[in-house]
Amino acid sequence: MPEVPVSADVAAIDDVEEAMRDVVDPELGINVVDLGLVYDIKVETDNTATIDMTLTSAACPLTDVIEDQTRAALTGGPGGGLVTDFRINWVWMPPWGPEKITEDGREQLRALGFTV
Repeated sequence: MPEVPVSADVAAIDDVEEAMRDVVDPELGINVVDLGLVYDIKVETDNTATIDMTLTSAACPLTDVIEDQTRAALTGGPGGGLVTDFRINWVWMPPWGPEKITEDGREQLRALGFTV
């Protein structure tokens, strides 16, 4: 599949991923990127981000909180934000497991007293 050239008006995937580090799992206090909850990020030519994301449990009641934080991280702020809009695809395959936590996430969990 050919690479689509990125316009100056379209956010870079790395920038979206970095902004997602401001989205914190309310139960653990660690950002969703370092917890390994973000599986994929795409940015369309209309500067809309699509994020494939999971949760530590399908029964997690905090999807609204995470969506609100994502909205603030990606579309808020002065000048309108990084992207014009976003969509989260909640995915359950592959299932999340502790092996998906980044080394930074593991250090943060250890600092909170968790064994990882």
